[in-house]
Amino acid sequence: MLDHHPFAIHPDCTDWRRLGRNEEEARLRAIAGAVQRDEEGRGERWSKGFTRRSFLAGGLGVAALGSQLVTSRVSYAANAATGGVSNGRTLVVVFLRGGLDGLSVLVPADDPNLLTARPDIAIRAGSLLQFDRNFGLHPALSALEPMMRAGKVAAMPDVATPELSRSHFQAQDMLERGGSSSGGSSGWLDRVLEQTGAGTTFRSMSVTSNLTRSLTGTSNSLVGRTAESFNIHGNAYNADAINALYTGIDHPFTVQAGIALDAHAQVASLTSAVSAESAYPEGGFSADLRNLSGLIRSDVGVRVATVDVGGWDMHTGIGTVDTGDMREALQGVGDGLAAFFTDLGPKADSTTVVLMSEFGRRFEQNGSGGTDHGHGGLAMVMGAGVRGGVYGTWNGLTEADLKEGDLPGNNDFRNFLGEVVMSTLGLSEGALSSVFPDWKITTSGLMTPA
Repeated sequence: MLDHHPFAIHPDCTDWRRLGRNEEEARLRAIAGAVQRDEEGRGERWSKGFTRRSFLAGGLGVAALGSQLVTSRVSYAANAATGGVSNGRTLVVVFLRGGLDGLSVLVPADDPNLLTARPDIAIRAGSLLQFDRNFGLHPALSALEPMMRAGKVAAMPDVATPELSRSHFQAQDMLERGGSSSGGSSGWLDRVLEQTGAGTTFRSMSVTSNLTRSLTGTSNSLVGRTAESFNIHGNAYNADAINALYTGIDHPFTVQAGIALDAHAQVASLTSAVSAESAYPEGGFSADLRNLSGLIRSDVGVRVATVDVGGWDMHTGIGTVDTGDMREALQGVGDGLAAFFTDLGPKADSTTVVLMSEFGRRFEQNGSGGTDHGHGGLAMVMGAGVRGGVYGTWNGLTEADLKEGDLPGNNDFRNFLGEVVMSTLGLSEGALSSVFPDWKITTSGLMTPA
């Protein structure tokens, strides 16, 4: 079972020792840190106050009586009738937390340097799903082979953040902010949403237990892993009680409470619409995708969504073709995504999925059949607007091509994400300067122009 907690770190990871004296203490500290950051973000949003613009663009959530009245964890925007203009496309960003070993997923076929550096875990060319002349995919992703053959899957190896870091916490933070460790407080997807304008109640969704860092800011994204998560907790009685509380009074939250109640009714009406149209494999990731697919198919205006998958910090037991943690984890992701695109039906033609991770792994395997924290990693994109193939700069795996035993990170992740956003959500190159400040995009051709 994959751990969905955003700080899903392998027990052998050096970051554990940084957080606590032992694994259990480190886990508790990681969770406490996540809660603290969530509360700090909530305090920052409250200190700025609510404005008409923020309500129209991101809205207000109302929780059940007996809990907090207004919560940033469950926030609502104006309903579909008052939503902004959208091109009808949806971008889903899947964060593979823990540091994906890209060289085990997108494999340079029979590269002698790779076979020497990874004698126990390198996959031979004959077992790979041939991607292009030089690379193959791990066979555990066979469920995605039809999309790959149709030219709907693209990959960029050796991708990295501007500031290289082997720390999960720092690297995730930099990636989700969309810049350096000293950048602004908002997430890169939040800034994307600022450029796309107002939308519906469901325009941005964090299909996670806690708000994804990339959506932190003024977007006031919905947070939850099921449609019911976006509901007013409890039952219709709570909604009626809140409605009565605001009826007939001149209160600054009256209009916003009405928006929340409208959203409550909207969610209730979607109960039957979100049922899956295809079979999904077991697992939390597939369940998240199934719920997200139902909302996308329901035409509620989902523009951006994020999903987390933990369990990629594989310091031990990566395995090869038929055994090991990598095979199991990749099969769960590949099978889940294949079911997701099938389930979407016609909506698959307007949905794009990104896979990314905070960093890659060391070039050489370690003594435990795994790999330790490295730099250059792997990003993938599939679905609408994708031009299949391998993109970006790839120098090879000789000693001269590496940096301190790592892939050097020749491809800036902002080029990858920027090109995806321009194609999927129609942002201009000028608008990207607000998403990724002090940076100018270099496109690779992996996406069709908007």
